[in-house]
Amino acid sequence: VQLQASGGGLVQAGGSLRLSCTASGLTFSTYYMAWFRQAPGKERDVVAGISWRSGSVTYYADSVKGRFTISRDNAKNTVYLQMNTLKPEDTAVYYCAANSYGFRTRTYDYDYWGQETLVTVSS
Repeated sequence: VQLQASGGGLVQAGGSLRLSCTASGLTFSTYYMAWFRQAPGKERDVVAGISWRSGSVTYYADSVKGRFTISRDNAKNTVYLQMNTLKPEDTAVYYCAANSYGFRTRTYDYDYWGQETLVTVSS
C-alpha cells in the first residue's frame, strides 16, 4: 500500500493551495481518508476527514472550518484538501492517512500514511 501526497509549498497569507493524496494497493473507496498536520514542536492533529464510498460525511477541525474542503475521487484513488484563506498558523507538515474503521482522530487508528508534504504560509 502506498499513499503519495503532493501539493505543498510556500504561499502568502490569504492564498490557496490544494493537496492531493493518491493511493495504490488498497480498495480506496472502502477507506476513510483524512488529512493530519504537525507543526514544529506540536502533536500531529487531524485537520479533515471524509467517509468512504460517496464521501458524503466530512469532518473538519474547528481551526479550518469554512476555509478547508476535503473531497475524494474514487475513480482516481485520490483525496484532496483544498485550503483557502491560508494563515501563518496553518504552516505545518501535512499527511494523508487511511483507515478501514471510519471517523477517527487518533493517529494510531490509521492503517496507512502518506509521506509528508510541507505547507508554509508567510505573513
